[in-house]
Parts: sequence; C-alpha cells; structure tokens
Amino acid sequence: MKKVSFFSRYAAKLAMMGLLAGLFVACKDDEVVAPMTVTDIVLENNDFTILRAAVQHAGLADALKTGTLTVFAPNDAAFVASGYANAAAITALPAATVKAILEYHVLGSTVLSTDIATAANQAVPTLNGQTAYITKNAAGVSVNGASVVTADISADNGVIHVINRLLLPPSQTLLQVAQGNTNFTYLVAAAVRAAQANPTIVAALTSDASAFTVFAPTNQAFIAAGFPTAASLTAADPAVLAGIILYHVVPGRIFSTNLTTGNVTTAASGVLKVDVSSGVKITGNGNGTNAANVVSANILATNGVVHAIDRVLLP
Repeated sequence: MKKVSFFSRYAAKLAMMGLLAGLFVACKDDEVVAPMTVTDIVLENNDFTILRAAVQHAGLADALKTGTLTVFAPNDAAFVASGYANAAAITALPAATVKAILEYHVLGSTVLSTDIATAANQAVPTLNGQTAYITKNAAGVSVNGASVVTADISADNGVIHVINRLLLPPSQTLLQVAQGNTNFTYLVAAAVRAAQANPTIVAALTSDASAFTVFAPTNQAFIAAGFPTAASLTAADPAVLAGIILYHVVPGRIFSTNLTTGNVTTAASGVLKVDVSSGVKITGNGNGTNAANVVSANILATNGVVHAIDRVLLP
C-alpha cells in the first residue's frame, strides 16, 4: 500500500479548511442585512425617546419607513427645550396634532447638508403642506431658527438631521400670536391704541401680504418702561405709541440664526443695534447701553416671526 506522507495529509487539511472558509464567507455574503429606515433609526437611538413616542402616538412609524425623506429630527433635549419634558407631555396632545407637527419636520426628498445652498430662509414645502425656512451660513444649517446639531445621518429611505428645537407649524398671524400669549397683553393694548393714529400697524400684524419680524416686549418690559398697567397704555398718546411699536417691527422674516452683529432697519426707518456675541441683544437709539435681551426666540407666525424681549426699545 502506498503511504501518504505527513505533508500530503497536512496539505489536504489546509485545502479543506480553505474550502470551509470560502463556504462561510459565501454564506455571509448571502445574508440579508436588515434595512435601517428612518423609523428604525428613531426606534434604536436613545437620544430620540420622546420623538419615538410621538411617532408611535401619531401613527407615523410605517410612513417613515417608505418613500424618500429628509427628517429634521428633534432629540430629547430639543423637546425639553421646547416645553415637552417627557414622552407623556407630547403624547398628551391629540394624535392628529402630533402628526401635523411631525410632518412639518419632514421633506419629501433626500436633502443632504451639502445640497443646501448658502442663503437665508430658503422656503421648502413639508409633508404637512406648510412651508419651513432653511438657512445655511457660517454658523451652519438651521430650519426656522432651530440649529442642526448633527447632520447627514444616512437611512435606507433618506437622511436625518438632528435639530435642537421642535418645529411648530404656524397657524396664527403676528397679532394673533400676541393675543394668545399672556406675556404680551400690554403689547396688544399698545398696538390697538397705536392703530388709532396709524392703522397700518394692525394691517402689518395681520396681513399675509408681507412678512415682518417683531421684537415683542413682555408685560414686565412695559412696566419697567413706565406703563404700570395695560390701562395706562390705552390712555397714552396713540401717535407716540405708534412710533414706539413700529420701532419694534423689522421687515422680513428674521430668525435668530439669521441675525448677525450690526444694525437692522425698522419699519419706522429707525435703526436697531444687534449683538449676537452672547445670546441675542437688541438696543434702541434711546436705550443708551441698556440692551434688551431676547428671552424667547423664533415664535413663528403665518406672516412673520416673534422674538420676546425684556426691555422696550426706545427710538
């Protein structure tokens, strides 16, 4: 009988091992990799626990698995910063309301951060039928004043950009926003009184023909300026109030991320000084060195945007 050498047996073993390795690799290549859709990413990422609850509450989990989408996704910190402390807070809203809010965060195509032009307030249609405004500048990308903190998370059906604020679709005019906020009752009284001397004030705050930005003093700001009650404003000279109110209104839709340090011209052709080196501060010509701080930014209206400030701006 012919003897088989040690080396021949060893070579045969190596050949068999190679064959098995090849079969293993082939099996790995044939494995089906589970898709990672937008929904899958939201379900698996623990930074999206509130968004996850909102998606499920709104019944959008299946919808976010299909199509080609761009999602501006608020993380948990964004919900908290927008007044929703936990999942229970957002799911306490009607499902239809949450659905409309979430669809306002979604575009019907894939838009990478590199696809966005460097420009301010680029109007884009969202899945809920309303318009959002994207800005790209030296500070990065933002939408309706909410900054993108993590861009271009790839999904099988699109892309996710993580943002630091919840986007709320506008449903009211500038005047209605002020009327619905208990911090602006003095401002409303002042605007109504001022309109007696200049009716264009109410027209500007209610018309969708043009967009305006309102730096809106809170009630406490008016009290500090010498108006102890709303009644004191209704008794003031309407012409004087008209000049003051218009000094707080700037033509155009200007989100906080659109502001830079420098001057802006008001609807009354006056000049406001803007400083964004530490937060956002606004100073009127008559304020000296006492700047107003923006205490609540980017309140979107159908015809503009509101920034609440803690001091009345004086021409």
